[in-house]
Amino acid sequence: MKIVRIFFTLMGVLSCLNLAAQDTELNSYTFGEGITFDNNKGAKFKIEGYLQPYFESKSYSNLDETANRYRMRRMRLRLSGNSSNERFSYRFQVDLGGANEVDDDAQNLYLLDAYIEYSLTKRINISFGQRATYTDNRELFMNSYALQLVERSRLTSAFATIREFGLFVRGNFKTGGGSFLRPYFVLTTGDGPNVFRKDRGGLKVGGRVDFLPFGTFTNFGQFRQSDIVRERAPKFVIGAHYSLNNGMTSRRGRDSGRIIYLNDANDNGALDDGEESLPNYTKFGVDFLFKYQGFSVLGEFVKSTATVPDDINLRNDYLGDDPSVLTNRFRGRVTPTSPDFRDYTPEEYVRRQLILGQAYNIQMGYLFKNNFSLDARYTHIESDENSFLNNPAFFNRPNHYTFGVTKFLSRSYGAKIQASYSIADGGKGITTNEDTVTFENEKIFRLILTLAF
Repeated sequence: MKIVRIFFTLMGVLSCLNLAAQDTELNSYTFGEGITFDNNKGAKFKIEGYLQPYFESKSYSNLDETANRYRMRRMRLRLSGNSSNERFSYRFQVDLGGANEVDDDAQNLYLLDAYIEYSLTKRINISFGQRATYTDNRELFMNSYALQLVERSRLTSAFATIREFGLFVRGNFKTGGGSFLRPYFVLTTGDGPNVFRKDRGGLKVGGRVDFLPFGTFTNFGQFRQSDIVRERAPKFVIGAHYSLNNGMTSRRGRDSGRIIYLNDANDNGALDDGEESLPNYTKFGVDFLFKYQGFSVLGEFVKSTATVPDDINLRNDYLGDDPSVLTNRFRGRVTPTSPDFRDYTPEEYVRRQLILGQAYNIQMGYLFKNNFSLDARYTHIESDENSFLNNPAFFNRPNHYTFGVTKFLSRSYGAKIQASYSIADGGKGITTNEDTVTFENEKIFRLILTLAF
């Protein structure tokens, strides 16, 4: 199935290239920035892509063995362009590796971006389709090939939705003294990248506002982590975001239909016949990015809360062989690492399935003139008493320390080699997916090569 999807994706790309080539010619090519074509009517067409071979070695305290992993972390192809009057533009992006943006979600997500954008005015753009959402933390604004460290922070993997389908509005206004104000508005399905499956629950509404007091960054530096252009003047952006997901059926709004709760007052007894009674999920945060002469700092804070209906009396057995089977048992472990189980109230059970809590992430680095970069990151996560963040196999690590080194092979993001070493403090107790043994610390070495055209 994967080979078939890749084949049809490539056929579609080649067809687009054939149509575009009938009236276009090469405009420019910059290593790492893609190939741009245009025609005699002013329309533009751009092709970009990159691949990232990846190695990971993971070990735990009190365990002599290590788990090694080799894979193609990302293998992406992006097509974008705009009409002759530049009011209409589009983007289509696929990952032929099928991996998600965060490392721990093993979903086959081949389609990443597919949207059309319209410039309503010179300052306001509207886009419709599937794309990265504006209501995530700032690190999700950064392109994957331009990350400062090998992987994104644990804050991102825990709280971010990443991509959604819906309506997106973006503004860009000068506010005097060279500063800019950039507001964003989002109205989506709230189910993540869920174009081809049934939509459950209500809509998600949210927004963000960014302020750039010293003007815009050089060469899209606001969306790239390392200061590879070595900003000659200080550049700074600070922002805040908020979102409300009405009726959510997943842990953080990244998927749809995984966890379903019902009010079965009419004794329908069927997943599609009962009346859905779903929690509302709220997320908000603040973040900033600073760059100056090779030095960069990124800071983020995120908090999530939920409102749970009081009429829930059934749920689907999403961990069973048949997720459509209903049960009135709201049962779980007494503690995350305990072998004993007990019954919870519906509200307690629902909260235990959601990503609830808060986290902050601070990372900084310096890019030397010889194209070596030294970077460090600290992430702290605080989970609510009832939250899936207490799960010992996937989260349950309050402190994360990462140190990295990068060698840029050119004065661009076209080619680079990165290595990092991370320590996760599992003071609450860590278990692996394959074993029930509890460990205190998790250590991860990562190595990645990025090649872009």
